[in-house]
Amino acid sequence: MARWVLHVDLDQFVAAVEILRRPELRGLPVVVGGDGDPSRRGVVSTASYQARRYGVHSGQPLRTAARLCPDAVFLPVDREAYEAASATVMATLRGFDAIVQVLGWDEAFLAVDTDDPAAVATEIQRRVRAATALDCTVGIGTNRIQAKLATGFGKPAGIFTITPDTWYGLLGDRPPDALWGIGAKTAKRLAALGITTVAGLAGTDPGTLADAFGPATGPWLVRLARGADDGTVTDAPHVPRSRSRETTYQEDLADWAQVRREVARLARLVAADAAELRVARVVVKVRYAPFHTHAHGHSLAEPTTDADRIETAALAALDDFAADRPVRLLGVRAEFPR
Repeated sequence: MARWVLHVDLDQFVAAVEILRRPELRGLPVVVGGDGDPSRRGVVSTASYQARRYGVHSGQPLRTAARLCPDAVFLPVDREAYEAASATVMATLRGFDAIVQVLGWDEAFLAVDTDDPAAVATEIQRRVRAATALDCTVGIGTNRIQAKLATGFGKPAGIFTITPDTWYGLLGDRPPDALWGIGAKTAKRLAALGITTVAGLAGTDPGTLADAFGPATGPWLVRLARGADDGTVTDAPHVPRSRSRETTYQEDLADWAQVRREVARLARLVAADAAELRVARVVVKVRYAPFHTHAHGHSLAEPTTDADRIETAALAALDDFAADRPVRLLGVRAEFPR
């Protein structure tokens, strides 16, 4: 039997959980975010496929979503409900003869030894639906990268396979940021080097990119474009890379002293959330009115769990911001050593 990797991704997870609780909303545009009131400040956590057709997407201001889709049903975030649904799904996945690596509320990798991965994927969909009434898409590949990208081709509620034989046919002409792990900033830097496709990146000399991106990142980008994966699926307990808190204010904060007090408060909440995990770097996010977002970070001399030091680092990061405009959102993220 061959080793296959399956990526399970729950479709429109948060919206789907809400629709299960309110069946009358099925087929309607549903937007979940903030306290569910689009007249107040807040951002979209998720949107149903029907709402996405109007241009609504995660991270968007609720007011913008309401303008794009005025007939949408807006609902508040209910974290406990999503965590409960996620726990049931992950328990279902652990019932398979597989190594299960949980990635978050709504996705996981499974490493399975089988000659028929599509049959396993079909059974996963059946069991998840039986346990939760939720749909999921399953991507299949010979490694995590292939499986993760296959999921995008299979949505919604489908099954799709990517292998080394089909990799370039499916992805070769796509931009580099179509790959899992490459964002817009990296894609822009690659474009400046004349690299605008996955195939182009795959054919680049790793040494050239080592000069541009560093000895580790440069060659890794080339391997990624070739569909290679340096890691394996592991069932080791998930250790988060960071913890964060943020608040959108219904009234802009014009007093910078109040901004500092809020950042200090958020930093202490994050320190409590981190618990025994040592914090190596603190990043502060500031969204000025009307909607201009900036972030600055401050690294600690050595990782710590001390709330006072985490607060001090957050305030040091805040000192890098201009205190000349009203603030509508503040966030603090504690990053853990890698």
